[in-house]
Amino acid sequence: MDPKERAHEVMGAMSQGRVAPLFEAMAEDVTWRWMRVNQWSRAFEGKQAVVDKLFGGATQTLGPSSSIEVHCIHADGDCVVVEHSGRNELPDGRRYDNNCCWVLRFQDGLIQEVREYMDTRLATETFGADESA
Repeated sequence: MDPKERAHEVMGAMSQGRVAPLFEAMAEDVTWRWMRVNQWSRAFEGKQAVVDKLFGGATQTLGPSSSIEVHCIHADGDCVVVEHSGRNELPDGRRYDNNCCWVLRFQDGLIQEVREYMDTRLATETFGADESA
């Protein structure tokens, strides 16, 4: 499966609340980077760190009040750009509806790197200051 088809498959599953296909598409040594402006700059090294730390140990589905909407997917060779919106209700009832752009780099059919761009101001307003900044 070429990278663009794989990205469509993964994002389609996520739009239905299923995150397991994303994890299955990742290389074991994947790097997921939050690209920063002032805060929220961090790298998650390895699939297990992405699953445990970034996704909070979720292995099959997004939270019941979480969804994504894919706006567009563009590809050039092994690089795929996905623009999407997340729609999330936090356990305390607050909304966290962020817009994101993921730049996926594939190698040997698997996601080797994710560079995630997001509204860091919204993240700070919602979750407070990023303690790792």
